[in-house]
Amino acid sequence: MVETTATAAEPTGKRPGRAKKIVLGIVIALVVLVAAAAIAVFALFGHELTTLGSIQKVDDYPLYTMTYDGDYGMDEFLEQGGASNDSELIEFVIQRIMKGLPITIDLPDLACSTFNATTPEGDALFGRNFDLEYSPGMLVRTTPEDGYASVSMVNLGFLGYGEDKMPDDLVSSLTALAAPYAPLDGMNEAGLGVGVLLIDTDPTDQQTDKVDITTTTAIRLMLDTCATVDEAVALLERYDMHSSANSCYHFQIADASGDSAVVEYIGDEMSVLEPGDAATMGELSGSAGVAYQAATNFLLTPGEYDFGGGQDRYEVLMGTLAEHEGVLTEDEAMGLLQSVSRAVQIRDDGSVFQTQWSCVYNLDDLSASIIMGGKYDEPAYEVSLAE
Repeated sequence: MVETTATAAEPTGKRPGRAKKIVLGIVIALVVLVAAAAIAVFALFGHELTTLGSIQKVDDYPLYTMTYDGDYGMDEFLEQGGASNDSELIEFVIQRIMKGLPITIDLPDLACSTFNATTPEGDALFGRNFDLEYSPGMLVRTTPEDGYASVSMVNLGFLGYGEDKMPDDLVSSLTALAAPYAPLDGMNEAGLGVGVLLIDTDPTDQQTDKVDITTTTAIRLMLDTCATVDEAVALLERYDMHSSANSCYHFQIADASGDSAVVEYIGDEMSVLEPGDAATMGELSGSAGVAYQAATNFLLTPGEYDFGGGQDRYEVLMGTLAEHEGVLTEDEAMGLLQSVSRAVQIRDDGSVFQTQWSCVYNLDDLSASIIMGGKYDEPAYEVSLAE
């Protein structure tokens, strides 16, 4: 009886050991599968995850910063023909950047101001006010492999963000991956600065055999590839321009040499104005040797200069620049932006319109000062491309 009982008990004692081995094997297999899946996900989305992980909120208005890691596909964008409208741009961004996730890119009316000046030490400055309804901002740093590093300002409202949605977590921040394709002003490491401003006239829609670009992709290309105003103008001449949001825009471009130009489109023809070229009002008419320019929301091309709005802001800008012979400190440049900033206005639809951000870019030392929401009595957010 004793021997029989012992012999019968042996298999019963071994079953728990085999069960543990089976469970352990399953656990190991699951760990391997999870690890393999994680590696696959990182291989596919590693740059995107790194990019999203870089997002920081640096101002409560708010202003966010993001460093884009990896390639955002500008070469592919041009190789496939660019985009002749917002829908084509969105489709490319959805497939190339967003991995199929839907987005919107929408540029409404922009009532803005820009100018260039020189500091007493000889540094070139580029100033920009961005005026619109409430617009959460994002400063995007990009470092393309075959191009210039840059910082650019993006209105997150164009990408679907607002008071009820901000890029504060992984899921909500996904749409911010499209930000490199929606810059409105910026500066690159070569010292080129650019800003875009609305003109209330027929949209630009050039139709030749050139590759197509839109308003914001033009800024992206200039920041990525151009070191001087001449290079930026030559770049724009190589493409067919198609205005975003069924509107018309012009660009002010400046560089570290102190050079500047305003590029606008009249009847789908590109017009380039250098300092002293623009037809203006009264005593503010340009003259040879002037090294500064300004732009607001009306055409500056002679014969068409009174089409649009913002002449009052333009007069303040040009009058101040003339009084100081184009020489301003960075604080004075920000003060000039404040003097033409838009105070809070409540529109009929309840929207709040004001200056959303003011930027002073130093194109020589590659620094930028940013004031959000008209808070000129508070310290500016400072950023440097030289870091």
